[in-house]
Amino acid sequence: MNRREALSSVALLLGGTIVGAEAFLSGCKIADKKMSTADFTPENIAFLDEVGETILPATASSPGAKEAKIGEFMKTIVTDCYEDADHKIFMEGIGKLNDASKAKFSKDFMDLTPEQKHDLLVTLDTEAKDYKKQNEGNKDAPKHYFALMKQLTVWGYFTSKPGATQALRYIAVPGKYEGCIPYKKGDKAWAT
Repeated sequence: MNRREALSSVALLLGGTIVGAEAFLSGCKIADKKMSTADFTPENIAFLDEVGETILPATASSPGAKEAKIGEFMKTIVTDCYEDADHKIFMEGIGKLNDASKAKFSKDFMDLTPEQKHDLLVTLDTEAKDYKKQNEGNKDAPKHYFALMKQLTVWGYFTSKPGATQALRYIAVPGKYEGCIPYKKGDKAWAT
């Protein structure tokens, strides 16, 4: 017996229909979008991996965003979940970030040193924060492209296997809830 048959049987036993059963049975349906994964070339994904690695670099105790395949994560979320307007902002942002690199260092982002990449992204982060302050209260204001990239990097990294199991403390089956566990300065945050 499959899930649909089981729910139908339960509904008959209860003498009626289950409210919301159609949504439960059919699951989430993604609207037909004009976007495609073709927007993301291998070069774009490598570019996003490099942006992510600059935001969350590898350390001695944890892997960086590249190991979490952050470019692929961004591709999936932008393609499958973003509205058309945010998708456009994100894709144009790849070019804008590279243009900012050329304006500041006369080189493509991929050709910069790690220090130059860091400096550029700090500048863009400040720009994104200023943009957010200027548009506070304006719900129609488009998002800043770098804010989207940074949010996706953090989200994708800490929900990835390397991020959750190596950058954070992780117990696969945590057991009971313990609300008062001692914290020592320098301990990793919990993933579970």
